[in-house]
Amino acid sequence: KRNCVITEKLDGTNAQINFDENGIILCGSRKREITPDDDNYGFARWAYDNQELLFEVLGEGRHYGEWWGQGIQRRYGKQEKTFSLFNSGRWGVRDLDKVEQLSVVPVLYAGEFTTEVVDSVMADLKASGSIASPDYDKPEGIIVYHSQIRQMFKVTFEHDADGKPFGA
Repeated sequence: KRNCVITEKLDGTNAQINFDENGIILCGSRKREITPDDDNYGFARWAYDNQELLFEVLGEGRHYGEWWGQGIQRRYGKQEKTFSLFNSGRWGVRDLDKVEQLSVVPVLYAGEFTTEVVDSVMADLKASGSIASPDYDKPEGIIVYHSQIRQMFKVTFEHDADGKPFGA
């Protein structure tokens, strides 16, 4: 009888922005600091170019997300890249549309956790395709955040050589 939040798992590259109290920016990938001169798929260049607006919208602190779209992993048929923030509960009320290419990972379900709910959300995602990129029919899977243990679990589709889920 515990709650969970299920979001779409996006296939891109892990990214983060860290602002100090004065709006000074640092960017990172999963394992290293990045800069516009030593970048990761253009993420640092985008963040530095949008530094003032990003600080206005996100504020002080460390902000984790997925940098995905054109030229990264699945590409999702997109002509641009997007930074989708992970903590959907934190960003639901913010005015993120002030910054181009900024979003939140799509919430697919929020409520009581059961394995049946996880299976149902996966089936719905398989049938509908990506929610983050509606014209893309090969989503990677979901992330289940379990509130009681404060842990995230990844559930992915297995894909064939063409990138289609097995059994599709």
